[in-house]
Amino acid sequence: QVQLVESGGGLVQAGGSLRLSCAASGIIFSIAAMGWYRQAPGKQRELVATITSGGSTSYADSVKGRFTISRDNAKNTVYLQMNSLKPEDTAVYYCRGTYTRANYWGQGTQVTVSS
Repeated sequence: QVQLVESGGGLVQAGGSLRLSCAASGIIFSIAAMGWYRQAPGKQRELVATITSGGSTSYADSVKGRFTISRDNAKNTVYLQMNSLKPEDTAVYYCRGTYTRANYWGQGTQVTVSS
């Protein structure tokens, strides 16, 4: 059974930082492509950042230079370091794992940035 469990969300003031974690189980994590997505109220879910099994990363234009995605294969965990947070970053953040051509999602963690 595949499970992705996010943590690290919370309330932060604009300009602050948070680090999200996503712990995976039930997959061979080292060969999974991982990503972070977010969904704000009334909006569609959007891609934030991805990291391949080889460590290549990509980012949405809106977060480039502020967010960093990384992975620790020994801990089966992917991270999203979020700096210089803005109120428009407020959303539920979801972890997604792609493994053997199937996509798996976590339950999400709320990030709220106050102005």
